[in-house]
Amino acid sequence: MLISLDGFFEGPEREIDWHNVDDEFNNYAVDFLERVDTLMFGRVTYELMASYWPTETAVTKDPDVAAKMNSLTKIVFSKQLKNAEWNNTTLIKEDIAENVDRMKHSTGKDIAIFGSSDLALALMSSGLIDELNIIINPVILGRGKTLFRGINRRLNLELLKTRIFRSGNVLLSYAPLTN
Repeated sequence: MLISLDGFFEGPEREIDWHNVDDEFNNYAVDFLERVDTLMFGRVTYELMASYWPTETAVTKDPDVAAKMNSLTKIVFSKQLKNAEWNNTTLIKEDIAENVDRMKHSTGKDIAIFGSSDLALALMSSGLIDELNIIINPVILGRGKTLFRGINRRLNLELLKTRIFRSGNVLLSYAPLTN
């Protein structure tokens, strides 16, 4: 998850043009994607990703990230979406927590959620998130959608690692603690 310093996941018009992405970030993304074999999305993020990563622009501009994004198994959770045409994508319309719990107990690499704050919050509330990776961008938006909007109880976290990028981005990795 990329957030602004003041905690926003997206701007007031759902814009993410403030995301601080450079070569160092892309190298981090490729390394991260090497550790996963499945990506999960909610509908909005899925549509955004599916409209970009398979394009010639993405393949030319970010070839390593595009190759990983396009080849990995993808799951999109949506009751509204009619079909999911991005290659290697499965559409699941019901029983999100049950399906994710089953996937977590199968063999393979890690599963990651990209963006999709509503999906992440639902899974966090169900105790199905093992690690939060939040990258704080050096920007203050003033308004937008907060990352943890909808969490109405205390969640204690353990800091696992940090990383400072030359761009000013800061990665914070946390594990939820049993409350």
